[in-house]
Amino acid sequence: METVRAVALISGRVQGVFFRASTREVAERLGLKGFVRNLPLVKVEAVFEGPRDKVQEALDWCHQGPPGAEVRQVRVSWVEPVGDEDGFEIRYG
Repeated sequence: METVRAVALISGRVQGVFFRASTREVAERLGLKGFVRNLPLVKVEAVFEGPRDKVQEALDWCHQGPPGAEVRQVRVSWVEPVGDEDGFEIRYG
């Protein structure tokens, strides 16, 4: 099974609506590794690593997000897998 890594930059009303916590729940349910964090300019960065179909499922979810979110754009970059993360975490700062 191919392991991939995707970096998603999500913009819109995505801060203060439990986007990070919901992203972590989705990633953990899918068995993905990586992290999610807030960025300046009201964006969220989510990095997913795992099987391609599970990563794609997480990216598809990012286009909607949790209730209360208003996603305007999701920009995805595919990068080389790192393989050094344990689980999926919310990062601060």
